[in-house]
Amino acid sequence: QAQLVESGGGSVQDGGSLRLSCVVFGYSFSNYCMAWFRQAPGKERKGVASIDSYGSTSFVESVKGRFTISRDNAKNTLYLEMNSLKPEDTSMYYCAADPFGRCSITGDDLYFRGVRRQPRYWGQGTQVTVSS
Repeated sequence: QAQLVESGGGSVQDGGSLRLSCVVFGYSFSNYCMAWFRQAPGKERKGVASIDSYGSTSFVESVKGRFTISRDNAKNTLYLEMNSLKPEDTSMYYCAADPFGRCSITGDDLYFRGVRRQPRYWGQGTQVTVSS
C-alpha cells in the first residue's frame, strides 16, 4: 500500500512563496504519474499540476508561470514550488499518485491518456493560507 506524506504548507502574505513536498513510501516512485490537487472550503477538489513518468509537466491555467512541479526520483519526493501566491490560492493541498505513468492536467482535471479519473493514492493534505 502506497503512502504519501505532504509537508511545507503554512501561512504567507500575498506575493509570498512556499515549497510543498510529498514523500512517497511503498512503491517505485519513478514510474508513477504524480500530481498536486487543492480544495478550498465548500468547493470541489481540483487539479493544480502534474508530472508524468517522463517528466512532462502540466498546470491549471491560474498557476502557470507562478508554480513549478518537480520530482526527485532518487528521494521518492515530489515538490510544488509556489511563487507570487495570491489569496485565491488558499486551500488544502493534496499530493496524489497513480501507477499509470502518463498523465496531464486539462482544465482543472487530471487525465490519463484522454480518460478523466481520480488518481489511486492520496496524501492527507497540507494547508496553504495566503493573506492579503
